[in-house]
Amino acid sequence: MHKANSLREPAEPEKSPSQNTQLIEAINLCHSFGDQDVLQDISLTLHRGEIITLIGPNGAGKSTLLKILLGLLKPSSGEVWRRPNLRIGFMPQKIQIDPTLPMTVERFLALGKQANLKPDADDTTISSQQILEDLNLQALLNKPIQKISGGEMQRVLLARALCTRPQLLVLDEPVQGVDIQGQSEIYQYINQIRNKYQYGILMVSHDLHIVMKHTDQVLCLNRHICCSGHPQEVSQSEDFITLFGEHDPAIAVYEHHHNPHVCGHSHGDGHIHLHHPDQKSDSK
Repeated sequence: MHKANSLREPAEPEKSPSQNTQLIEAINLCHSFGDQDVLQDISLTLHRGEIITLIGPNGAGKSTLLKILLGLLKPSSGEVWRRPNLRIGFMPQKIQIDPTLPMTVERFLALGKQANLKPDADDTTISSQQILEDLNLQALLNKPIQKISGGEMQRVLLARALCTRPQLLVLDEPVQGVDIQGQSEIYQYINQIRNKYQYGILMVSHDLHIVMKHTDQVLCLNRHICCSGHPQEVSQSEDFITLFGEHDPAIAVYEHHHNPHVCGHSHGDGHIHLHHPDQKSDSK
């Protein structure tokens, strides 16, 4: 198993969280398809170093909200503010690749980062080589993208999003197709890079038992925001229980204690141990 023990220290924290760390804000978003209301009065704000997770049943409007935030869809009403020159790394839930297209994993990753090759003067983002090492992808680089497993593909998609040197990461079901041990490790890795590099992260997930441990705020969406706040509070909300049923509070807990506007926080030994989905968790 690989230890990510060479991550660089983050930049100094910015002085005004309310102004300098804000990355994106949605203000009273509404959207309809014909006469069907899909989103009703959605507002959210995401800052540097903060993880917000959207949860909700199928048809709740999560995908529509992501498209609006990414600028792919214009809302029926409301507005989206984005930090000027905001770099967004997007990890889709799945991707369609022509099975006849000759493309290696390395080429696929390279295509994802061509738009952001010039570093900023204050750039402190993780290097592409570090991403490959952390996610244990070096052995896959020369494999055809069509030949890798579902769990491997999720790691490749996460790496591709990170290689764009984002300020904001948008992750749509980032652990789909990954085994239970791998899910926990990927979420830990997402948390670690947030703490080290102060990325803002917006996730969509159905993995309620695991994701509650690895997020600062939860927005429970069912066309409107049913409830929102600290994960432990949301897990006890009547609206949440109505949608998802009751869960063991010992499982759906908030385990890390992170102030989203304080840079440089870390937890545990600072290492993340990732393995190939087919490997046993105790392998070296």
